[in-house]
Amino acid sequence: MDQDYECRLLRQINIQNENASPIAIDAVRALTPTNSPLSSPSKHGDRFIPSRAGANWSVNFHRINENEKSHNQNRKTKDGTTDTSKDGLAYSALLKNELLGAGIEKVQDPQSEDRRLQPLYILGQWRLFPNYQDYPPCLPPSQKLLRSPRKPTRKISKIPFKVLDAPELQDDFYLNLVDWSSLNVLSVGLGTCVYLWSACTSQVTRLCDLSVEGDSVTSVGWSERGNLVAVGTHKGYVQIWDAAAGKKLSVLEGHTARVGALAWNADQLSSGSRDRVILQRDIRAPPLQSERRLQGHRQEVCGLKWSTDHQLLASGGNDNKLLVWNHSSVLPVQQYTEHLAAVKAIAWSPHQHGLLASGGGTADRCIRFWNTLTGQPLQCTDTGSQVCNLAWSKHTNELVSTHGYSQNQILVWKYPSLTQVAKLTGHSYRVLYLAMSPDGEAIVTGAGDETLRFWNVFSKMRSTKESVSVLNLFTRIR
Repeated sequence: MDQDYECRLLRQINIQNENASPIAIDAVRALTPTNSPLSSPSKHGDRFIPSRAGANWSVNFHRINENEKSHNQNRKTKDGTTDTSKDGLAYSALLKNELLGAGIEKVQDPQSEDRRLQPLYILGQWRLFPNYQDYPPCLPPSQKLLRSPRKPTRKISKIPFKVLDAPELQDDFYLNLVDWSSLNVLSVGLGTCVYLWSACTSQVTRLCDLSVEGDSVTSVGWSERGNLVAVGTHKGYVQIWDAAAGKKLSVLEGHTARVGALAWNADQLSSGSRDRVILQRDIRAPPLQSERRLQGHRQEVCGLKWSTDHQLLASGGNDNKLLVWNHSSVLPVQQYTEHLAAVKAIAWSPHQHGLLASGGGTADRCIRFWNTLTGQPLQCTDTGSQVCNLAWSKHTNELVSTHGYSQNQILVWKYPSLTQVAKLTGHSYRVLYLAMSPDGEAIVTGAGDETLRFWNVFSKMRSTKESVSVLNLFTRIR
């Protein structure tokens, strides 16, 4: 620096300091570093460049945003549902590549692992460089990152696409009054009657009325072919009806209390009752000749589901137990007692062989996953409210759960990360009933508010990502 210019500058500063208060002068001295260029002129110029040799950039770079993000921003980043957050992930990866040489070539998006890939530059959602020609010179990993495909967000409507009135739909946790057939017909038990609603024509027909018999409907269940519907009654009977002809084919006796759960396995029908017994019967043979009695629960049986390979039957009861049965034994082959409340919600995974999900009632609130091949528990998540139903998507590794006390909500989960894909609300009572459309795209939910609500929650597109789970034995057969 020129010596004359420096002298004039120092003289001007001294004049300003004489007019300032002593407190201000002390503050200036305290804030002025000892190696300031004004106090000790450098031989190499008048610029003061601080030393950054001690800065730990590899650590501090990752902590830049941690202290600035609010709770809502953290939740949005976790859900991965906004374009802004996804652009932020890509921009962060580019900075790491260019400044730190991280070599990141792909941005992971755990919420959309199985969705169709679309290039960033084709969608025009890469806001920094919307045109390929505008890409600046950068390292090869960054160039590959810019050319990498972008996975679009699947948006789930939070509004039902149809709402039907369901007068006299019971607000009873232990009943199963809604089922959807493979022929796209919905059966609903309302009081003493069973009604059929065609999803193709929206036509409603009354199948039966039990008021003449002094009975009421406690469960309904379609056969796999969709031509027969089983009706469980309060008096313990199971009626088999031909839906197309509107004709009662047979009445199965054997239970001494209401039948709240039904499950078909080809021509075999399993029924669970308040008398704590599960009866398995072949509807083609005389009832007493083909009957099997499964006794393992100490209280009412409120959940029944056959596995997708038709080999195992899972049952849940008010005794907080989840039992697994096979064809060759009248005793349960597996017994799970980790739930702290009644187990009504049961669902077998169609994607991983032997994977079973179950949900507990108000005192439990948890969804648990089990490996029935080894008998070991896998994962558990606390939903915060009573779990009433569970159902797996037919095409993607996701499942939906419906809840009662206290939030009355519908949740869509991604497995195995157990992250929430969507949260749907609308029912004012417990969402006690759930059924899935035959195409696997829509679900219908029912509640004590006497409404049926239809939601589009799943995608028709089957995942192109092969399952690598050790539970999927069929992928290992040569």
